[in-house]
Formats: sequence, C-alpha cells, structure tokens
Amino acid sequence: MKIAVVEGDGIGREVVPVARQALEVLRPEMSFFPVDVGYAVWEATGSACDDEAMRDLASADAILFGAITTPPDPDYRSVLLQIRHQLDLYANVRPVKGPGFDIVVVRENTEGLYSGIEWTEADRACTVRVVSRRGSRRIARYACGLARGRSQLTVGNKANVLKSDVLFRNICLEEAARAGVPCSTQYIDALALDLLMQPSRYDVIVTTNIFGDILSDIAAYLVGGLGMLPSANIGRRHALFEPVHGSAPDIAGRDIANPVAAVRSAALLLAHTGDAAGALAIEHAIEAVFSRGIKTRDLGGTAGTRAFGEALIGELSRLARR
Repeated sequence: MKIAVVEGDGIGREVVPVARQALEVLRPEMSFFPVDVGYAVWEATGSACDDEAMRDLASADAILFGAITTPPDPDYRSVLLQIRHQLDLYANVRPVKGPGFDIVVVRENTEGLYSGIEWTEADRACTVRVVSRRGSRRIARYACGLARGRSQLTVGNKANVLKSDVLFRNICLEEAARAGVPCSTQYIDALALDLLMQPSRYDVIVTTNIFGDILSDIAAYLVGGLGMLPSANIGRRHALFEPVHGSAPDIAGRDIANPVAAVRSAALLLAHTGDAAGALAIEHAIEAVFSRGIKTRDLGGTAGTRAFGEALIGELSRLARR
C-alpha cells in the first residue's frame, strides 16, 4: 500500500512525522513517499500544488496530510480546496468522542461557500454558494450509511433563511427515509449551542460545507481543542486524512504542537483501509500516554511535540509486540 505524505507548512512538519511513525510501527509493509505542496512551495516556485504533485497524490492508495498555510493573497489558490475538487473528496468526516458522547460531523466537501467560484468587482467581492442535488444526495447517502450502523442522523441547516438549505434539508430527509434511518433537523445556530450544552443528544450530524467546518471546530471544545481532532476526506477512488487544526505558524518550530490530531488521522486512515485493530491500538496508546501524565502544553502538560511523540510511539511498539 502506497501512502503519500504531505507535511505541508508550519506545525505540519512537526506532527505528521509522528503520525507516519505510528503507521510504520503498525503497518511495516506500507510504503511512503513525500509530496511537497503548500505555502512554502508557492513562495519558492509560484505554484502551491502543481500538476506533478496532483498526479503523485492521485497515484497513492491514501494520503496523510499535515497543514497548509493559506495567506490573504488573491493570487494564492487554496491547496486543500484544489485537492478536494480534483480528487472529488466529497465527504469530510470528523469524529468527536469523549465521556458520554460519540459524535461524527459529516459535511459536504466540494460545494457550498467553498465552491471556488469567486470574483472581485470594484465595490464588492462575490462567492457563489453551490448546493446541488447531486452533491446533497451523495453526502446524505454517505451520512445515512454511517448512521445506519449507529443510532440517528441530525441535519444541520439554515432552511428558515436560505433556499439552498431547503433543498439540502429535503434531500437529506428523503435519503434518511429511504435508508430507514431515524432523522431530525435543526437550525445550525441552535445546533451549535446545543451541541456544546448536550453533546450526548447527538450521533451523526450532516450539513453543508462551511457549516460543518465551523460546527466541528466548535465541537473541539468538548475534547480539549483542535489539537485533538482528526478528519477524513473521502471520495469514490481517493482518501485524504488530516488533523482539523491549521498550520499554526505562530508556534511552528517551537516543539509545543500537539500531535494527537495527526496521529488520530493516521488511525482513521487505518480504519478506512480495513485495519480496525490498528486504529484501536492508536487510541489505546494515546490514552495510555495520557494516563502517565504525559501531555502537551495545550492540554495542561509540559511535554514537547518530540517527547510526546516518543512516548506514544514507544507505547504503540509495546502494543504491536503483544
């Protein structure tokens, strides 16, 4: 199995190597190859993700992705949006699990306000929010597939204001009824508040692109912050796994970044490729390291990125030898 490794920018270059080591311990037969994309590449070459890089990514069985800096420059094209569109990674999946709750936020990943259809005029800038029947139906079916093996589906929307969300909500309800999945709808602003107040009420949540992006970031509060949450970007032929957090250039190179989100993204990669035992081993190793009081600064600990990574890989190695 060939895994493309994109360290990216900022703290991606610190946390992704830990995630790769975890995969190497659990799946020594995997082969890894680097793909260099991102802001640093754009500064050096004028292209953040060129055609050769896209061909390399498309050739992989899975992609382990770090974080990319996106500057406020009109000439810079978001690398993640480019990859999601070109590889048609239409389903973004972000699990949030803690004491008493087990939530999965599923968001449509190629349309909405991240459609990439934008332009600037003399007195305004415009972005087209695209919500298509095809895009809505396939993400609804994906979410229903997850919910069928769990308990219920919630459709996050703003159908009281946005006609495009009426379409999205109705299609999700149709697909849930067809799949026999218990389903309810909730306005996204009320959902964001209630998710924090009563997380145990929720199971699988499906919503549009930017709403899902914001909602899953909000949910990170429940588990200690963005340094804890992984995500998967899934398409019919390709899959990319990345931490929810960004490149955090303000702390890059200081050995204080939390690698847990990146390592959990590696666990999602394993689960996606059929290795549920390997994914579970990663979770057990993380909990074992936490139980020994080894935590990074964002979690109230004192361990640096390297020290936490070494403890985690040591624990994984012990689990792998059993």
